[in-house]
Amino acid sequence: MSILVRQIFMSCFISVSVLAGLIVSYIIVIPTKNAASIWNLTIMDMPFYLFCVLLSILIGIIYGLSTGIHLKKQLDAVTASLHQLENGKLTVLEESHAIPEFQVISQQLNKVKNHLSEQTKLSQKLANEKAVDQEKRMQEIVSQERQRLARELHDSVSQQLFAASMMMSAINEGSGPKEELQAKQLKMVESMIHQSQLEMRALLLHLRPAALKGKSLKEGMEELLIELSQKVQMDVTWKVESLELDKGIEDHLFRILQESVSNTLRHAKAQSLHVLLIERDQLVILRVSDDGIGFNMETEKTGSYGLQNMRERAIELGGTLKVISLPGNGTRLEVKVPILKQEEEKR
Repeated sequence: MSILVRQIFMSCFISVSVLAGLIVSYIIVIPTKNAASIWNLTIMDMPFYLFCVLLSILIGIIYGLSTGIHLKKQLDAVTASLHQLENGKLTVLEESHAIPEFQVISQQLNKVKNHLSEQTKLSQKLANEKAVDQEKRMQEIVSQERQRLARELHDSVSQQLFAASMMMSAINEGSGPKEELQAKQLKMVESMIHQSQLEMRALLLHLRPAALKGKSLKEGMEELLIELSQKVQMDVTWKVESLELDKGIEDHLFRILQESVSNTLRHAKAQSLHVLLIERDQLVILRVSDDGIGFNMETEKTGSYGLQNMRERAIELGGTLKVISLPGNGTRLEVKVPILKQEEEKR
């Protein structure tokens, strides 16, 4: 029997029971020969039989409201649990529900959360083992990074510098009074050279070690951001908490930060960059936001290699990655990774 049918049935049953009780009580109290006077009896200027009917309906409504409120609280608890599950918070839902349907839902949700918790622990364990193995292959990784950097330098920075060179040649070969045109061309050259410098600095970020090499995540992030603030004309601010994390989680978050900062330098044209690393409610939160030109998420390619790589790293840790951007309003990237406490790991 469904909850709705049971609620209707119980409300009707309560109303009928109250009505029957009132009628029986009246017949018991009033002698049988006077029972017919029930049709003439009034209470509060209302016929007695009508009063009994309304009273029974009112009691049924009150019962329905009280049980409905109780049901709503239980539904809200289930909804809150689903919202926590969606955001990666793997807390166990209490099964103190009197209604069998909610007990079944709670049991199923807890099974799903336990399953996700086990998957998250396995993913983080694999990421940690992968990070340890990655240190042994550092030379190979550095070689691959340098080769990739050389290709990107050839495909992006070299082409822009070549175009700037051609533009400068056109200016030098021009004749006659063309001050306005020359000023416009020089402005274009300046912009192209500036963009080339940003491209170069963004690509150089990838020359940094893929792993933290003995440093904590806080130390590695601060070193990266301090160096960035010294070399780029951009207001770089950060709030980084000191967290005790597995090496695999630290390395993945550090690489996500590198990729995100690289994208900001190459595409955002931002004046400021803010980085946040905190732990709240058993979640590690990494947020990178800028005030750049942004992009339309419905029309732009949000599945680019860099973004896809960051998303895969977040998923590998059992976490989530969200990107929010609007044209002219900057971009915000947020990664949330669940942290399994020791008591959860022992279950």
